Amino acid sequence: MDLKKIKEFVKLVEDSGIHELEITSGDNTIRIKKQSAQVVETVTVAPAAQVAPVQSDTPAAAVDSAKAGWKEVTSPIVGTYYSAPSPDSPAFVNVGDKVSSGQVLCIVEAMKVMNEIEAEFSGTIKEICVSDSQPIEAEALMFLIDPS
Repeated sequence: MDLKKIKEFVKLVEDSGIHELEITSGDNTIRIKKQSAQVVETVTVAPAAQVAPVQSDTPAAAVDSAKAGWKEVTSPIVGTYYSAPSPDSPAFVNVGDKVSSGQVLCIVEAMKVMNEIEAEFSGTIKEICVSDSQPIEAEALMFLIDPS
């Protein structure tokens, strides 16, 4: 990875609500962590297979038996969660809304790109697990949907 790209990633972390960013390209892994008011960058060269996957803040075991039939919708990428297309627009979905496969649930912004996250199945939104404008990790739990 070239130095120019690394500087762009550092700038991304500085300018956003993201506290940590990890990027793997081939055998190179770059992790940038924001600590207090300054950004610290760490460059590690390691095979991609040795890099541990990012864990969700909410373990699957924490879902109680009443929620056992509900399906999870997780973030496919690291970014910032937005519940609506703009600050003055209504949320894409709310608790209790029925959604269908392919319906937009939210936006995850990553590197200034707005990524629409769509439902992969139909059901009823039972829980929204993140707050608007909150930074999220890849595979972080965003919604619980009852498919019945």
